[in-house]
This record gives sequence, C-alpha cells and structure tokens, in this order.
Amino acid sequence: MQPFVFHNSTFYNGDCITGAAEHIADNSVDLIITDPPYGINGDLLHRHYNRKEEFVVGGYVEIPRADYADFSIRWIREAERVLRPGGSIYIVSGYTNLIDLLNALKRTNLKEINHIIWKYNFGVFTRRKYVSSHYHILFYEKPGGRRTFNLESRFGLHEKTADGRSLNNFDREDVWCINREYKPGQMKNKNQLPTRLLIKMIQYSSNEGDLVGDLFLGGFSTAAVAIGLDRRAIGFEISHQIFNTKIQEMRTITPGCLLSTLQNPKTGSPENSGKTWTDNDLRHLHERYTCLLAEGVAKKQIITRLGEELGRGRWSIEKALKKRGFS
Repeated sequence: MQPFVFHNSTFYNGDCITGAAEHIADNSVDLIITDPPYGINGDLLHRHYNRKEEFVVGGYVEIPRADYADFSIRWIREAERVLRPGGSIYIVSGYTNLIDLLNALKRTNLKEINHIIWKYNFGVFTRRKYVSSHYHILFYEKPGGRRTFNLESRFGLHEKTADGRSLNNFDREDVWCINREYKPGQMKNKNQLPTRLLIKMIQYSSNEGDLVGDLFLGGFSTAAVAIGLDRRAIGFEISHQIFNTKIQEMRTITPGCLLSTLQNPKTGSPENSGKTWTDNDLRHLHERYTCLLAEGVAKKQIITRLGEELGRGRWSIEKALKKRGFS
C-alpha cells in the first residue's frame, strides 16, 4: 500500500483494518475522529434524499448488514491499538447499527466519556414516523495516560451570554446543534461531516502538532480540518475513485489556515476572585443592585453586570447578595 505523504501527514488508499495493522505503530495516534460506513445500503441513499447524485463522488464502498458486527469489532480493535494511552476517539454513527458499535466498544478496554447527540437540519422525509435528524457521537478514551481536553479552547469559563448564561457550559453540553453543510453544485462525498463539527472535536481533544487519525477518510473532511488547525493527519480510504478525487485537493491546503478563523476565548479568573470584600465593594453592590432592579433589569443580567464591574464570579456575587438580604 503506497503512502501519500505531505503536510507532515500520511494517507493510504486501501483497507483500514489490514492497512493500520501494517502501517500504524502501537500507541502512536493522539486522536481519532471517524465516520464508518452506514451498513444500510448507503450506496442507495439518493433514493431518500432530495439531491442530485451527479454532484456526489462515486465509488462508495458499503458494508453488508450481516457483516457489520464483525467488521466493527475488527476496526475498533485496531483503533484501540494505535491510540496512545490517554488518546481519544469520536465515532459518528446513525442509530441503525449503533448496537454493533457499542457491543464492539465493550469488547475493548476503551472507556466511555460521553454519548453525544448531534442534531442537524433537513432530516429524511417521512410520512408514518418521526423525522430522523440526529446522529450519535461516541466519545471514548484509551486508559493509561492523561487525556487531552482543552476546557477553555473555545470559551473561557467566565464568558457569559447577554442574559448571563455560561458560554463554556453551553458549548460543552452533550447535544450539539450543528447544521450540515449545503453545497449546491459542488462535488461532495456521500456523507460529509461539517467543518464546524470537526473543529469543535479537534479543538477540545487535541493540540497543535498532534496526530489525528481517520480510518474512513471519505471526503477527507477530518484530515482537511486537522491540517487546517495545524495538526498532522493519517488515514485510509478503500475506494480508489474517492481517494483519487480527493487526494489532489488535500495538497492545496495550507497548514494552519483555519487558526485565524477561531475565536479567542477570554480565559483566566476574574480580577478580584478570592479577595476579601471591602466596604466600598459591598456599598457598590447594594446601590447598583437596587438601581438596576428598579430599572427592570433581569436578575441574571444584573449579576453579570455586577461581576464585570466588581471583577468577581457569579457565585461570589450571588453569595454576597444573599448575605445582604437579597434572595
């Protein structure tokens, strides 16, 4: 199997199970993000979706339903082997063969971290049942090392919405509403993960320079985003047609090109966090709270404003208010 090497990344046109066994060393990959074949006659999905198949790259290789359980066990065991201790894996799946993936994961030493629901737009149209508009994302780790999880890579712990809601907590909830990418008239893979989804997983679970693997490259979306975020990538795609179509596009990506598009989180503790309250601070707290409340400002917004004015966190403000008789 000939490797294609550029941007400090390596790609193979071949089967991921035998390919990984031959070409990827034990404990060498920091993060795996992968979207395995459907196992639901994915090569015929155009019958259910309202889209023009001439814009979908051909050559999709499906796994027969009868073989799916054994297939899942084999590739997940390879993923477990190549992950470093503490490395993470995200597996994107529909519900039809989810049980096979969960059973396969149980037969490894991989440990569940989260079972994430990815809610997307334009689900498959139905008449006699509810519309399916979500995927499952199985987030697991390989025990034995420190798992990378960059808590404030996207939002600082103290960043709030206008109504006082924690942006960090909201971003880390286990239901993600991220739309699929609509690309009319553009060549695309059978089921391509959106860039926003991939950026989120890669930001939280890897660092610049880390090696990100994808055992089912498909449209090379994971690899493209990994390189764009200045990571290295490695992966396999069994279809000659898909691989040959996409590999040339990968050469045009500039490493790190996506870094400038990321927002800068406001990190660090509030200026006066942990400090003793002064009489002037408490006077300011009392006067401003009373004034803002009289103006009809919601309590959550008042607490957010007071936190900014006094350089203190939400819980500190609420505790001080409670002590002064404001419930």
